[in-house]
Parts: sequence; structure tokens; C-alpha cells
Amino acid sequence: MKHDYLIRAIAANEQIRAFAVDTTGICEYARKIHDNSPIATAALGRLMSAGLMMGQMLKSDEDKLTLQILGDGPMHHIIVTSNIRGTVRGYVSNPSVIVPPKSNGHFDISGAIGPNGTLTVIRDMGLKEPYVSSIDLHSGEIADDLTYYFAQSEQTPTSVGLGVLMNHDNTVRVSGGFIIQLMPFTKKEVIEKEIFGRGVPCGEFESLLGDYLLVSKGDAAFDYGEDTIMKSHHAGSSKEERDINLSLYNT
Repeated sequence: MKHDYLIRAIAANEQIRAFAVDTTGICEYARKIHDNSPIATAALGRLMSAGLMMGQMLKSDEDKLTLQILGDGPMHHIIVTSNIRGTVRGYVSNPSVIVPPKSNGHFDISGAIGPNGTLTVIRDMGLKEPYVSSIDLHSGEIADDLTYYFAQSEQTPTSVGLGVLMNHDNTVRVSGGFIIQLMPFTKKEVIEKEIFGRGVPCGEFESLLGDYLLVSKGDAAFDYGEDTIMKSHHAGSSKEERDINLSLYNT
């Protein structure tokens, strides 16, 4: 079996972290032992790549990660388990599934999974109950769904890329992926780095900070658009709160 590898990296004073993985060998091995169809191989390979990288985000050797995709399509469901030691296992409930390719010739993973489904992330950290988070599938292409999961469930800006390329004889030519994340400052780092400026903070300063804070280092900002209503403010003021009454009089 081909020797796979995983790379971890940090940048920008540890505010950006990245993972990249080559899973060609394990993906081909899974294809053989499960007798997976090409599209089942591609779907399982994508989720195993994600599982290996997300397993590196665990804290302890005893922690376990489970990724589960349940859909109403012919593939039914995919389950992958992993840990921080680089061990991964997975299977597709219908390994012989066959779905016509897209018009561009690519695998129609979303069509095989189905238009309706869920992505569930389970972290077993040895506590009384595991941490479980589930979202509705965003696209069914797995990488997009995980990007959406990180944004919705963990509030971490993340880019996920996953792919499996097959040979003409249905063996795996290459499999792998990447995850890039913008890491938030902790409350302690916000205070120590004087993110909001130098000086003595007011008495309520720490209580206004969340546990983590994302800070822009450039001149870009989110635009909510004219039709979007801001639902809440963090340590800020609404338009009405910013209005100040002004009285003028002549002497």
C-alpha cells in the first residue's frame, strides 16, 4: 500500500492553521476490502481525508471523532471514525451504488447522497456524553458541507477542499485534501496583545468580551447588504443607540 502522509502548518502568529493530507493508499485499500464502486470510493475517500485532518484537532490520544453523513439517496450513509494518532476507518452503506456522472464528467456525489440529509460530527472526549453537532447538508459534496459546518457549528472561518481521482480501471490514482482555518484570539490574548488599544480597560471590558474573538488584520469587512437585518451586536450599538439628541438655543 502506498505510504500516505499528513502535514500540519501554522502561520500569521498562529492565527492561521492548515492541514493537508494524501490518502491515496488508504482510499485504494478501502476500495479493495469493501469492493466499492467508483462513486462510493470517491465519497468515502473524501470523508476519510476530512476525518484524518479533523482528528488532528482532537486534544488527547484517547479522544475519538466520528463523521456521519445520512442522505435519502441511493448511497444512504457514510461513516468515518478517526483519532489524533492518524488512524481512520470508514464504510459506505451501499458500496455498489452507481450514479450517472455530472455533465462535466465529475462524480455526482450529491446525487448519490440525496437532496435531503444531515452531516453529524461526534467528538468522544471521555466525558459522560460525547459532543454531538448536526447540520442539514448544504450541497452534498462533502467539502462544502464541512465548510458550512465549521461556520455554523464552530463559528470558525474555514476552507475545506477534498478530492479523489480514479484511473480508467477504477483504481485510485490520487486522493487527498486540505483544511485552512482562521483561528480566533482567546480573551486572554485580546487583553495581552491590547487589540483594542493601550491603556487601562474600563471595569466592564472583560465582561463584554466573548471567549474568542476574530479580528480583521486588513481593510476588508463583511457587508450584510441592504436587505439583511442585523440581528444582534457584540459590544456595539444599534443605529438608534448611536443617535444623540442635539438641542440648540440662542442667547
